[in-house]
Amino acid sequence: MTASEKPASGGMTVRGAASLGIGAMVGAGAEAISDGSIHIYGALRGRALAGASGNTQARIFCREFNAELVAIAGTYKVLDEVPKKLLGKAVCIWLDKDQLRIEEQK
Repeated sequence: MTASEKPASGGMTVRGAASLGIGAMVGAGAEAISDGSIHIYGALRGRALAGASGNTQARIFCREFNAELVAIAGTYKVLDEVPKKLLGKAVCIWLDKDQLRIEEQK
C-alpha cells in the first residue's frame, strides 16, 4: 500500500500501485488514483479513481464524501448523480454488475 499523510490540494495527483491510503483530505481539483482500492481518512472533494488498471474488485472508502468524481475500473459517477443524503457522510463505493454502488458506512 502506498500511504500519504499530506492533503492533496487542487491540481495534485496522488498515485498508488496496489492500493492507496491518504491520511488527510483530497481537495477539489485534486485526484487520487490507484490500481487497487483507495482509503481516504479525511474529506474527498476531488476525484478518486480506483481499479485504474481494470481491477473490478477495487473499492473506495472515505470519511466525508463530496467527490467531484469517483470511478472504479472505468465506471464513474459525478457529484450530480449521487443522492444528496450521502453527501458529507462516510461511504464505501464498489462496482456491482457494472453499476457503481455508494453506501453510507455507520
